[in-house]
Amino acid sequence: MNLFENFGLSHELLNTIQGMGFKSPTPIQGKSIPHIVKGKDVVGESATGSGKTLAFGCGIVEKVMPGAGLQALVLTPTRELAEQVKESLRKLSGSKKLRVLSVYGGVSINPQIYALSNGTEVVVATPGRLLDHMRQGTINLSKIKVLVLDEADRMFDMGFIEDVETIIRECPNQRQTLFFSATVLPRIQQLAGRYMADPVKVFTQNQVDPSKLKQAYYNVPKNLKFSLLLHLINKERAGLVMVFCNTRRTTDFVVKNLRANKVDAIAIHGGLSQNKRDRTLKSFNDHRVGVLVCTDVAARGLHIEGVSHVYNYEIPKDATDYVHRIGRTARAGKDGMVINLLCEIDHDNFSRILETHRTFQINEVETPQLQRVFIKRDFGGNNRRPFRRRHSFRRAG
Repeated sequence: MNLFENFGLSHELLNTIQGMGFKSPTPIQGKSIPHIVKGKDVVGESATGSGKTLAFGCGIVEKVMPGAGLQALVLTPTRELAEQVKESLRKLSGSKKLRVLSVYGGVSINPQIYALSNGTEVVVATPGRLLDHMRQGTINLSKIKVLVLDEADRMFDMGFIEDVETIIRECPNQRQTLFFSATVLPRIQQLAGRYMADPVKVFTQNQVDPSKLKQAYYNVPKNLKFSLLLHLINKERAGLVMVFCNTRRTTDFVVKNLRANKVDAIAIHGGLSQNKRDRTLKSFNDHRVGVLVCTDVAARGLHIEGVSHVYNYEIPKDATDYVHRIGRTARAGKDGMVINLLCEIDHDNFSRILETHRTFQINEVETPQLQRVFIKRDFGGNNRRPFRRRHSFRRAG
């Protein structure tokens, strides 16, 4: 029995969902789809990778009619997420064969204009490029039935919220509005209060399963941090590896020096072209390259499977970003390992994470004997000041 049958979905959509291999809904799907198919506004909180796209996609596929113009709009914070959501909606539309277009910057606007003029029914867009189309008069939002704000908290973090509000105001008042976010903060609730009609609030558990995820940290002088990362990656390569950095500069430094030390690694951050970012993600998802070095652009929203290890080469300032990073592993019932590499400048951020997430068990591991590896200084980002003091952190639990 396909448990999606309990949600009142059409026979065609149920067949498509079954053909995609989905038999049991995730918690966010089970709680939100019944309200969505009834046409209610919904604010949903659930972790990245929990199935939010299928949840709001069901509402879009059921409501949108082929050949009737643009009727559904999904706003996403990043180009990668826009492309990913577009592909998911195309598959979900099944025999209905809705025309779904992704709209984002970093690529030519002309093909997007052409596609919009030829009867696109669903648009998945980043706010900036969508505003470009609105200013040029190349998109018509007057028939929007369903408006989705995906990764709403990330929209705030990236400073897009004014653009988002401008777009929302251009959509018809009589519409269904869906907000999905990893965390529903007061500012998202305020936004919902301004633009949603009596929304249903749906929440699911966001905490990492401690039985599947192990977390550890090393204290190491900054001038040995890369040597430790290289040692650990070479020692244990059970699956895909993600290495998170806080800046583009450090990301480039790490990936180029990994390559210089014969580790097959690729990088992704906001400074790369869209085509380059797409190729990078495909290579990593296809397991052609085993190590992805990235900024937080890859921490949320993107669908990446098979990550066994997450390394925090730098500790994020925001404790919420830490949760998103570690959520890339220990998925689908599989074990995962998170390793934090701390030098003196990371201690304040790490202490903040421990204070915010007191249930996390993050154990200190003794730094092994390391062989100093050759580092190319011209890549930048490597400050070799001596390590002055050693912090002792409380182990939460």
